[in-house]
Amino acid sequence: MSGPTRTNARAPGATPAAEPATAKDINEVFRGGGRSVEFLDQINKASIVMLDAAGIVPHPVAGRIAKGIAQVIAQECESLPRRSADYLDYEPRLTAVVGPDASRLHTGRSRQDIASAIARMNLRDGLLKELEALITARGKLLAVASRHTETIVPAYTHGVQAQPTTFAHYLHALAAALGRQTERLQQAYQRINRNPLGAAALATSSFPIDRERLAVLLGFEGLVENAYDANHLAPVDSSLDVASALAIAAVQIGQFAQDIHAQYAEPTPWFMLATGELTGVSSIMPQKRNPAALEQLRAQASIMLGEMQTVFLIAHNNRTGMFDYRSYDPVPCARPLQVFKLLQQVVDGIVVNKARALAEVEADYSTTTEIADALMQEADVPFRIGHHFASKLTDYGRAQDLKLHEIPYAEAARIYEAETKQAFPLSEMDFRNVISAEHMVFGRRGIGGPQPAEVDRMLSNERASVASDRAWLKDRSDHLARAAAALDRGFVVLAG
Repeated sequence: MSGPTRTNARAPGATPAAEPATAKDINEVFRGGGRSVEFLDQINKASIVMLDAAGIVPHPVAGRIAKGIAQVIAQECESLPRRSADYLDYEPRLTAVVGPDASRLHTGRSRQDIASAIARMNLRDGLLKELEALITARGKLLAVASRHTETIVPAYTHGVQAQPTTFAHYLHALAAALGRQTERLQQAYQRINRNPLGAAALATSSFPIDRERLAVLLGFEGLVENAYDANHLAPVDSSLDVASALAIAAVQIGQFAQDIHAQYAEPTPWFMLATGELTGVSSIMPQKRNPAALEQLRAQASIMLGEMQTVFLIAHNNRTGMFDYRSYDPVPCARPLQVFKLLQQVVDGIVVNKARALAEVEADYSTTTEIADALMQEADVPFRIGHHFASKLTDYGRAQDLKLHEIPYAEAARIYEAETKQAFPLSEMDFRNVISAEHMVFGRRGIGGPQPAEVDRMLSNERASVASDRAWLKDRSDHLARAAAALDRGFVVLAG
């Protein structure tokens, strides 16, 4: 626990100035993100319902306070300027309606635990929206992938064409990666949806506050038990929990955008965006169809990454008990939603030129790995010997400005014999078959490979995962809706 670094002294015998409940501070300007005012109203409703049930506030008084809360909420639409989510701004409004008993609402509470609760309610609200958008994007990726299980495309390492795969195989990889992001966000939700309310400032209070009842009324699924943790430690890691998962998603989406955007350096790309709202034109060059959506997707993902890093920087090198890392809107939600929805549009807008993609594979030497594999499988040639031959064959073909399938069989046999002092063990038919992209891609045998049957299996599993995640999302949303409805019923009864 950290103490103050300096004490403000007053003159001996001086009477300390009373700090009115209406005091405001500069922090108020930065409060109230997300649905904070609405969540403060829910917290106030839950508090008075609990205080009444626990007998802490006499029932007639609790009823009058409940009526006052309802009246303040009803006046909200007429309130100019709009009230903030700061309780010190709220209490005078309630006092004007109820009188001095209004302050009984704050029994066993502090702005500290109220702020922590609002932050968690904003976090979980944002998480559910982000999860819905992310799950939808995964579903769209799988829908496109299912149409391209036999669409052969080049894949790259070090920016150089490496081996062929299928577009479905590539898209499934991205869908699986975003599936892990979904899992991370779900896990973050489970840790975040815990109630800090009732912790008061940091050590609870002398009142028998029913924190479990508050949790149920507000849709939380348990408590942040330690009162100090609830306000001064957990708010930090809760925000970082979400920010870290969203930062990873931003990186992966940026990679995808760059992969597709790289195609636009080609005179005839094999991946493009459908011409229309996703593309832009030039004011001087009539041929240009600029990939505006891809540029925005990459840029917005980078900005999103920066915003998530900012969450870490705000929390870094701070003492416990400081306001800085406990903003009511602790992790920006608007940008991730924008990025996930733009990703949906980009996926829907991708146009694939299958013939052009296959031609790109055949224009390079990315199937030569299969030569080494075939020599070992068919003639028991050690892999490194086969690899060395395939490398020499590549050097010869490139020197002669030939594509792999244009190299004469006789030259391939000659190079093999020169390197190994043995006859080339593959027939011309076998050699031609081995170097074809179709043979290499569709002949894969490993788990997770690009062969259509295996990709179909993985797509089926991923679709089941998406369905399960949709069910999880509905269950959590329904849980919050039921809790809100139950709170309203109890509050209405109390308010009479």
